[in-house]
Amino acid sequence: MLIAGLVLAGIAALIHVYIFYLESFAWTDRKTLATFGMTAQQAEAMRPMALNQGYYNLFLAIITVVGIVLASVGSTAVGAALVFAGAGSMAAAAVVLVVSDPSKRSAALKQGAAPLLGVIALAVGLLV
Repeated sequence: MLIAGLVLAGIAALIHVYIFYLESFAWTDRKTLATFGMTAQQAEAMRPMALNQGYYNLFLAIITVVGIVLASVGSTAVGAALVFAGAGSMAAAAVVLVVSDPSKRSAALKQGAAPLLGVIALAVGLLV
């Protein structure tokens, strides 16, 4: 289960790197506008917030990847702590998204399922 948790956390990190790209570099592209259900005017007004949010997602991914690497090379306690912090924050953010806007259930599921399952599998793997 430990390996499954690290793999799921790795998938979550990759998803969040992609979200970083969308929010920080492709924010006003037609495909991104459709993904987030925005007009070009809305996207332009939200650009500074999206840039900040994108980097937040990148930093969570980095924390998670560093944790995966450390856990994989034998620093299990420190690595797991970082994975719990990074992936746990990703899962918590997905909960905040769906609670604040129930119409965003699909987005919350896409960004929150892998980190939540990773955290659960990692916890089980550490307890066994």
